[in-house]
Amino acid sequence: MFDALTHWNHLGSLLIALLIDAAVGDPHWLYRRLPHPVVWIGRVIARADEQLNRASDTPSRRKIMGIAATAALLLGSLVIGALLQAMLLKLPGGGLWLAIAISSLIAQNSLYDHVAAVASGLETSGAEGGRIAVSRIVGRDPEALDRAGISRAAIESLAENFSDGIVAPVFWAALLGLPGILAYKAINTADSMIGHRTPRHQQFGWAAARVDDLLNLIPARLSGLLLAAATLFVPGANPSKALSAMWRDARRHRSPNAGWPEAAMAGALGLALNGPRRYHNQLVMDAWMGSGGTPYASANDIRRALLLYVIACLIQGVILMAAIWFSH
Repeated sequence: MFDALTHWNHLGSLLIALLIDAAVGDPHWLYRRLPHPVVWIGRVIARADEQLNRASDTPSRRKIMGIAATAALLLGSLVIGALLQAMLLKLPGGGLWLAIAISSLIAQNSLYDHVAAVASGLETSGAEGGRIAVSRIVGRDPEALDRAGISRAAIESLAENFSDGIVAPVFWAALLGLPGILAYKAINTADSMIGHRTPRHQQFGWAAARVDDLLNLIPARLSGLLLAAATLFVPGANPSKALSAMWRDARRHRSPNAGWPEAAMAGALGLALNGPRRYHNQLVMDAWMGSGGTPYASANDIRRALLLYVIACLIQGVILMAAIWFSH
């Protein structure tokens, strides 16, 4: 088996990576001893922010330095990914080692666990338990959320991270192997760290945010379609409403990409998602996704969203299997 894996292309390794991540996720015993790859990426970005983003520089210089840092991060991750992939594939059972490396950059298991914890918190400890769990996955003020707001926040995070944490990494891994998924995770991490419209990062993080938008352009729309397809296997979910909500509402989202999976999830489950919310005591006005009437949601809706998510992940795996079949 191991010898056979050395002759697989990276699509075979990607399929095994999905299975590994679904089964074990990010093992705590391993990452207590060894920093996760995203932690290493984060350290590089933080160092670049510290060294290159000087408050004394002009806005134009800060923007130029941000462009240079983003370009170096993208090129460096592509080169490192290519070297690692070549090295791993030379080992006995190289395809399996490549799969293990790719699996560390996919978040199926961990995303499910974090969102399910919000439902469990609501069910066992009410709003307070839900707030504690949801504070680990969203940036908004949890104290301002009631049970419905906590449930909506968890479902929105699930939809958006289905795109950012699963579909987009798999998309770029399918196209380019380990270099593709590593480059995507580097840019996505940079966007989460410095791609904010704050006085410090308005200019320096501009390039990271724009490149992240570009890399997610296709995956975000694929995510919405996968969620819409998954409704065919979820009792009570509505495929036509998922598609119509995407078409009607996604472009109204302040993000060019996040609206697609969020609108699909909202339409599929008959919910109203997104809308106004508070971040750091400031009200952010955003459009509603879906036409679910009153913005009510519950722990049961989180469970329904998780089922939709699991089936969408399975559909993605089936599509990958078909791609492997036709590539031989």
